[in-house]
Amino acid sequence: MSNTLSIRPLRAEDYEAWLPLWRGYQRFYQVTMDEATINGTWRRYLLPDHAMRGWLAWDGERAVGLVHIVLHPSSWTLGDYCYLQDLFVAEDCRGLGAGRQLIEWVYEWASKRECSRVYWLTHETNATARRLYDQLAENLGYIQYRKQLTPI
Repeated sequence: MSNTLSIRPLRAEDYEAWLPLWRGYQRFYQVTMDEATINGTWRRYLLPDHAMRGWLAWDGERAVGLVHIVLHPSSWTLGDYCYLQDLFVAEDCRGLGAGRQLIEWVYEWASKRECSRVYWLTHETNATARRLYDQLAENLGYIQYRKQLTPI
């Protein structure tokens, strides 16, 4: 992998490059999504004014990582919050800086749009990623509670 990746917004023609990374992310978190959800999510990423956005990190002609965000208002600030919902790097490219570059890309993108905060969640057992995250952001110790209303 080269030292500098190119990061660009998802485009319709990127589906075949994005899908294996998206499926890898699902395998990592031991979830399976139905095709309707995958395709509906993909379509939302392509809408220019949607709150959901996505980018791929490219090493030459190969997509090696993805990042998805969701913008939303907050009652605590005037600027939107940027929720970094998904971050995934191909297994053979981990530890080479792609995750860091994708997070820093989101920071820059969100800052240009005057977002007040970028935040994300990870599982407490994801020790490898947490080592990186601890360098790039502050863990405030919050615990997430969830009630699933529809099947994944």
